[in-house]
Amino acid sequence: MEDINRLKLLLVEKKKTSKWLSEQLGITPSTVSKWCTNTSQPDMETMARISKLLNVGVEELYNKQFMESV
Repeated sequence: MEDINRLKLLLVEKKKTSKWLSEQLGITPSTVSKWCTNTSQPDMETMARISKLLNVGVEELYNKQFMESV
């Protein structure tokens, strides 16, 4: 699958863990792991929640190459 999101990189930049994110969102760590490896993607509502938790714009969660292709 194409690398659509930059979630793994942003978690590292913000010094947060996937476990922390899963706890904040009330979801399983395996779901966040799938997002970090681009095996699956969160829905738009969840992306908005993630952007607030990480204090970044929603557009920063997406890979620039992916954004340019849409």
